[in-house]
Amino acid sequence: MKTGLDGVVAAETVLSHSDPQASRLWVRGVPLDKAARDLGYEGLVSLLWDGFAGALTREQIIAAFGAGRQRAFDRLGSWLQEVAGTAGEATRQCLAALTSESTPADIVGALTVGVPAIMRRQRGLAPVAPDPTLTTAADFLKMLSGTLAAPGMVDALDSYFAVAAENGLGPSTLAARVVASTGASHPAAVLAAYCAFEGPLHGGAPGPALTMLDEARASGNVAAWLDRKLAAGARLVGFGNRAFPNGDPRAALLADAVRKLGGDNARLQFAAEFERLALAALARHRPDKPLRPNLEIYAALLLEACGIPRDAFTPTFATSRAVGWLAHAMEQKATGRMLRPTSRYVGPALSA
Repeated sequence: MKTGLDGVVAAETVLSHSDPQASRLWVRGVPLDKAARDLGYEGLVSLLWDGFAGALTREQIIAAFGAGRQRAFDRLGSWLQEVAGTAGEATRQCLAALTSESTPADIVGALTVGVPAIMRRQRGLAPVAPDPTLTTAADFLKMLSGTLAAPGMVDALDSYFAVAAENGLGPSTLAARVVASTGASHPAAVLAAYCAFEGPLHGGAPGPALTMLDEARASGNVAAWLDRKLAAGARLVGFGNRAFPNGDPRAALLADAVRKLGGDNARLQFAAEFERLALAALARHRPDKPLRPNLEIYAALLLEACGIPRDAFTPTFATSRAVGWLAHAMEQKATGRMLRPTSRYVGPALSA
């Protein structure tokens, strides 16, 4: 047995492959950087879902997701007025409101409409109706602000959605496959995945990454602040990924998207300087455990620049990752096999 199931093969998949040592990720055989650049979010979804939801094109995905958003907007009244708590808790209610018959496009539509509606409701604003002719990123930003976003911002969020859509068998994806393997519905599988995704060790980290940057900047001496943190045994949010020990390839893609977006250049420059100092501090304090940047810091900077509040970072990430969860759920269902691992007993001696 391996603690944390590291290296344990739990599924065969055609969806993605990673080379941890080379820090590379492929989606259906296409390098992620090429897929994100050449296909965009909807094009990448057509690649992921091909064969599970019929032969698909980018244009068909755009049309299907647009129709899904319209249906989701029509159902907002069934749950939005009852939500309470954080954006994450409200997003769980959004997914829980879906019926078992909901299609994959309905599920993506529910998140794409629901997450901006939740953010607007927190500010006392009414939801904005979707435009089914727009891409997912463009309509998400329009439903958030009430106006069409600048093309550069749409491109940045589209890159983010494409980069975050699929990353192999992480905890949330495994949860989706386990639930789907029982014959449960797609909404049930995605809700289970989202609940796993909320954990701060998984998808819940981009918000704390910005908090960490703020604390470091306010200290007045970043190097000393890092030494104190690491000497006390603290973890640096945004560094380390068990799937990519030599560096997360998605981090560089998101860093490029943030640079193209521009905005608060001083904040971006500070993030780059923080990364340099953090890597040096980690080398001093954790020489036996190299830690490289993951996507969390640049994901947080990108989402912040798009006007998304910190407590909605995880729901926004989930809006993208839902297509990966669904791809894995569809693939698992096609096997017809229920996942049923075993455990090794280490409790008190067995009595007669």
